[in-house]
Amino acid sequence: MDRLERLAQVFVELADTLVEEFDVVDLLQVLAERSVELLDADASGLMLADQRGDLQLMAFTMERARLLELFELQIREGPCRDAYTTGAAITNVELVDAQNRWPTFTPAARAAGFSTTHALPMRLRGNVIGVLNLFSERGQRLDDGDVAVGQAMADVATIGLLHERTLREQTAISEQLETALHSRVLIEQAKGVLAARAKISVDEAFNLMRLHARSNRITLTAVASAVIGGTVDLRAMTRS
Repeated sequence: MDRLERLAQVFVELADTLVEEFDVVDLLQVLAERSVELLDADASGLMLADQRGDLQLMAFTMERARLLELFELQIREGPCRDAYTTGAAITNVELVDAQNRWPTFTPAARAAGFSTTHALPMRLRGNVIGVLNLFSERGQRLDDGDVAVGQAMADVATIGLLHERTLREQTAISEQLETALHSRVLIEQAKGVLAARAKISVDEAFNLMRLHARSNRITLTAVASAVIGGTVDLRAMTRS
């Protein structure tokens, strides 16, 4: 199988993330492994930003890379940090010449046996969600075609991740809306019940329920359920 055929297979593999219920962790591990394979690197690590914007290690291809990436997170210095902050690819950095650029990270990377590093941002329209880091022991360089392939793989995975997040957020929003609508119906029913029992208007009943909820530090929905279920002390409520 030639490189073009293999490349096509990998993009299909990454595109499988667009189906329902894909495994995010598996996707990231596939990206880390295939980038090493197709870009002739020796190791890779992949970081994603959490909700606070802090990078977290999510995938790696060898233990040395894992330890180095964790060290990079600890010292907050290195190619991943720079690529995430700038949103720009960092390629063909010879670690022997990177002492001034990353004074703490560089000696650790060289001690781990790596001589060259690359960092490709995982981004979509300026939204950077993570970084793919590549390491070479032999000083392997990436040409423009290699960088384009690596960035394209990272971009496809990014689209899949953002698609999954969007679906999850839409589901959460739909569930919140459904809950809110159910609560609203319950409250309207409770207003009628309380108005009839206390011989007051529905507006007065609603204000009474709100006051009771605030006074007892419970939700309005909980008060409505208690009114309908007859478990609330009507006289205590009206006195309040």
